[in-house]
Amino acid sequence: MKTKLFNEVNILNKDLHAMADYIFDNPELGNVEFKAAKLLTDYLEANGFEVERGIANLETAFRATYKYGEGGPSIGLLCEYDALEKLGHACGHHMQGPAILGAAVAVKNIMKDKPYTLVVYGTPAEETTHGKLRMIEQNYFNDIDIALMMHGSPTTTTDVKSLAMSNFVVTFNGKKAHAALMPEEGRSALDALLLSFNGIEFLREHVRDDVRMMYTILETPGPANVVPDRAIGKFSLRSYSRAALNEVVDRFKKLIEGASLMADVSYHIHAEDSLDNKIPVLKLNELLMKNAELTGAPRLSPPREKTGSSDFSNVMYLVPGSCIRVAFVEVGTSSHSDEYIQAGKSEAAHNAVTYAAQILAGVTYDLITDEKRFEEIKEEFKTNKAIHK
Repeated sequence: MKTKLFNEVNILNKDLHAMADYIFDNPELGNVEFKAAKLLTDYLEANGFEVERGIANLETAFRATYKYGEGGPSIGLLCEYDALEKLGHACGHHMQGPAILGAAVAVKNIMKDKPYTLVVYGTPAEETTHGKLRMIEQNYFNDIDIALMMHGSPTTTTDVKSLAMSNFVVTFNGKKAHAALMPEEGRSALDALLLSFNGIEFLREHVRDDVRMMYTILETPGPANVVPDRAIGKFSLRSYSRAALNEVVDRFKKLIEGASLMADVSYHIHAEDSLDNKIPVLKLNELLMKNAELTGAPRLSPPREKTGSSDFSNVMYLVPGSCIRVAFVEVGTSSHSDEYIQAGKSEAAHNAVTYAAQILAGVTYDLITDEKRFEEIKEEFKTNKAIHK
């Protein structure tokens, strides 16, 4: 059966590669990916999927479903298609939609034995406003048992973990005064911001080893001889545990309050989107890698040791999920780089689309046909969430 699935992907290759090239040649920023969303949804509709466009109050988000029989697992296949400002598709998002569509259509065309549901989600603005979070807020993804995705990469691999992240913009407001003539009248907002930076440095000694704390100055108006009445900083806090990070966030807020008291200024904290850590599901990762080996995907490697943050992690905090990363650039290449751009329409990129579609089709087949494995994956997720929350 997997041979039939893989061959079906090969039959679709011409369409899949053309779609990847079109999205690459027409890069669109988050929430305005109109061409990409239309291309993907039109193809799904033409291939027998029921398509809902503009879901979750996002014009370029979509949900496409295909149901075979009654009951069975519901497999979620997620894709991104936003580009980077001034760079274009330097993160490989142009490959995701075609690869996901290849897997979904191949499964739909070939698998006629057991009942199942396929749900393809188009998720905008991963790089900026985190479309998946907006979709979670509207109760999407509750209809799937397992979430799968793909990403271009230097090697073919998976991730065991990801960093939860909480970002804040802090504005201090003080009182302006001439620094030489009436310094006693001033209350420096910049002093408060610098005190908060110092507080972060002292806090580093008293947090877990996996906690990351970064900061920068966004705004400090006025000349050097004037006490600044306004200063704005941005703070990024991360950890591989959302629960542990929440404790750091509580201490961070007290730190900001303390800085404002020392400088005798007021403050406002604006919380940006909060990203969760993924819940590791090693059995699902193993299944992805076994299918990657079956397809002959290049440069199979162990899971990545260093990982960042993604809104896909918020989905993987809710349901078992994983992302197969497929090699298409040289080892050591960083995403958001010229090298990713240069490889965007290469033979390696086209092959990555094919491999990813075959891998995800194979995994979907396994999840539909092997009830024991399916239940083991769900149970591992439940167990690990209690440990890694």
